[in-house]
Amino acid sequence: MRKFMVLVVMAVGLVGCNTISGLGEDISASARTAQSWLGN
Repeated sequence: MRKFMVLVVMAVGLVGCNTISGLGEDISASARTAQSWLGN
């Protein structure tokens, strides 16, 4: 059941990004946000 939930979350994330480049941009934006929270 846990593996199924992980697959569902990953599928939703990929559909939301539409493209691999979009996925990369989303990851980069998340990293920048986390850095700003940490004050780096």
